[in-house]
Amino acid sequence: MRPLPAQAYGLPAADLAPRLIGCTLVRTLDTGERLAGIIVETEAYVGPEDLASHAAGGRRTARNESMWAEPGTVYVYFTYGMHHCVNIACFRKGHPAAVLIRAIEPTEGIETMRRLRQRPGGKPVPDRDLCRGPGRLCQAMAIDRALDGVNITQSTQVSMLDRPVGGGEPPITRTSRVGLGVVGDWKNRMLRYVWTDHRFSSCSARSGGGTVRGANPNT
Repeated sequence: MRPLPAQAYGLPAADLAPRLIGCTLVRTLDTGERLAGIIVETEAYVGPEDLASHAAGGRRTARNESMWAEPGTVYVYFTYGMHHCVNIACFRKGHPAAVLIRAIEPTEGIETMRRLRQRPGGKPVPDRDLCRGPGRLCQAMAIDRALDGVNITQSTQVSMLDRPVGGGEPPITRTSRVGLGVVGDWKNRMLRYVWTDHRFSSCSARSGGGTVRGANPNT
């Protein structure tokens, strides 16, 4: 598979989010081992007008600075005092838009992912639960704030591979986003994209919305 073309990150978040479904996120550890998985669920955060965004109203802080950076910049934040979440900035520099990667289907480095997710004395984590949700995903792939600010088109630590050539477009269901607070009508905007009926998605895609075609794989 080839890298996702750099120009794809220039898409608005609501276009990049479905475009990433079926792409492969790759994390290369310091040892050279690769951890990878196929993206099956994303959410779009479209800009300062989006009240669910960390940059709502044009808010710009040390924490969210990567949202304002060049398209393709990795934005990693820490939440609830325990979880990291990984996003990709998009559209254009100076406009804080990003796509949250919510779930992947693991394809490489599964035993290392299991070890990274394992709690002391706990049962082995099933494959389906390794990366099903943004916090689990980051723990399984050793993604933390150390990767915040790197550009995914240039980094040796994290990269994005395009959908397989000739593989077609995955079926995608669009729903409202998950776990939002008080954000007005943005709570109901259909900005979550899920590979339809995929068993590795984080939660049901039956919360409204409808199916959409996958974005142009040549973008």
